[in-house]
Amino acid sequence: MLKLENVTGGYVNIPVLKKISFEVADGELVGLIGLNGAGKSTTIKEIIGLLTPYQGKIRIDDETIEANQASYRKKIGYIPETPSLYEELTLREHIETVAMAYDIPVKEALERSEKLLDLFRLKDKLDWFPTHFSKGMKQKVMIICAFIIQPSLLIVDEPFLGLDPLAITDLIALLEEEKQKGTSILMSTHVLDSAEKMCDRFVILHHGEVLADGTLADLRQQFHMENASLNDIYMLLTKEV
Repeated sequence: MLKLENVTGGYVNIPVLKKISFEVADGELVGLIGLNGAGKSTTIKEIIGLLTPYQGKIRIDDETIEANQASYRKKIGYIPETPSLYEELTLREHIETVAMAYDIPVKEALERSEKLLDLFRLKDKLDWFPTHFSKGMKQKVMIICAFIIQPSLLIVDEPFLGLDPLAITDLIALLEEEKQKGTSILMSTHVLDSAEKMCDRFVILHHGEVLADGTLADLRQQFHMENASLNDIYMLLTKEV
């Protein structure tokens, strides 16, 4: 479970987030929605520990990064918007590096990866270097590396960029499997049509504040927009504020 309580933060002398609070329960997929500059990336950086909040608390399974940094970080699987791979490492070596970073036996990590390598059609490319990969293939490597750690919290930032339609379908199915296992999932995306179908609940950020938090039914009721789509509600809110 992820819980943010009155988190204010940002960069040095550049505040971005203003007392934001929300939760992602076990087995729940929450969509983090907002315009460019709304605070989505800053929120993710605060959660994974790349930034430190000015004030407020962030907990994963009731544990904070201040109390136990190593244990806290090992609870998180992160799939960034832009793939970031080591050019000097093969796909196999990326999996082995993740295994060592998360204290997973290398053999076990490779076994965990087998299904994912098959799914994303990368099993015969274990000895390839990233220079030979397309952007979509690099994104698939990031997905595999995030899933093999079996995280408590999975953070997915614009997951569909660069993926072909088949890979998108496969990723959606994987996310559903993770939900069934009890994994908390926070997904940042601009693809609202997909988010509406996939997410259990939505957190709408605007200018570093939480404008709305709830299921689509909750949002429709709150803003008196019966039968409105997520896109309709989002456009109304961001235009009015």
